[in-house]
Amino acid sequence: MGKRQHRKERIGRTIYRFIMILIGAGLAASAIELFLIPNSIIDGGIIGISLILDHLAPPEIALIRFGTLVVVLNLPFLYSGYKHIGKTFMISSIFGVVALAVIEESLHHVKPFTSEPILAAVFGGLLLGLGVGLVIRNGGTLDGTEILGILMTKRLPFSVGEFVMFINIFIFAWAAFVFGPEQAMYSVMAYYIAFKTIDTVIQGLDETKAVIIVTDHYEEVSDAILHRLGRGTTKLKGKGGYSDAETEVIYAVVTRLEVTKLKSIIQEIDETAFITIMNTQETQGARFKSAIH
Repeated sequence: MGKRQHRKERIGRTIYRFIMILIGAGLAASAIELFLIPNSIIDGGIIGISLILDHLAPPEIALIRFGTLVVVLNLPFLYSGYKHIGKTFMISSIFGVVALAVIEESLHHVKPFTSEPILAAVFGGLLLGLGVGLVIRNGGTLDGTEILGILMTKRLPFSVGEFVMFINIFIFAWAAFVFGPEQAMYSVMAYYIAFKTIDTVIQGLDETKAVIIVTDHYEEVSDAILHRLGRGTTKLKGKGGYSDAETEVIYAVVTRLEVTKLKSIIQEIDETAFITIMNTQETQGARFKSAIH
């Protein structure tokens, strides 16, 4: 009975994940077709290359269209992703890329939202970043450039981010020759906005901070954090590097808006407390979420 219930939960999670990937692909396709393409603005990576080739291709060659190109150009990278990242990633990504191509094709006859390049770059970038971020957050990708970056950086002295940036420099330089320098600059603006939006979507809107507190009054500090801030704490065993004395270290996670109050609480109890505050990528767990309310 327990096994059957576990299977239902996994199927439900998979269905949810694919629905979110579909929504993400739809948002990205809307950004491309309703904001970027009508204003000769491109994105980076495979999407950007596909948009440039689509623009350069003669209208009578139906196969060289954005939808077809983005699928075909991504396939080698998705296959590499299957070999190095896993089957689930590849299936999710293929679903996302195909959904992007199909939805983008279906939007050809929809009137663009704006003909103002700045508005197109800003809102197109936001919408594109939101869509791509949703796909990445749910285990897929719409662009194989980062997969290539992961593979190449194993052989080259560059990070994935540096490699992707290097590739995009060439893509935007190419866009300057095809669309003109102004459109290339709008493209860089749209790409930057999309990049920042992707980060926000992946990390979540509730930015959290991890806090480590070293104090001789750990019981009192821990109790104050719990009752005055509504946050649970974890006590870790520590030893002073100079004194070699045993001590307890407090670990807590708070939201960005609670940092000031947390420091005030600690300093009221122990002005000499040592506090380290770190950014966190993501925080999950019922205990943390329930403490907010």
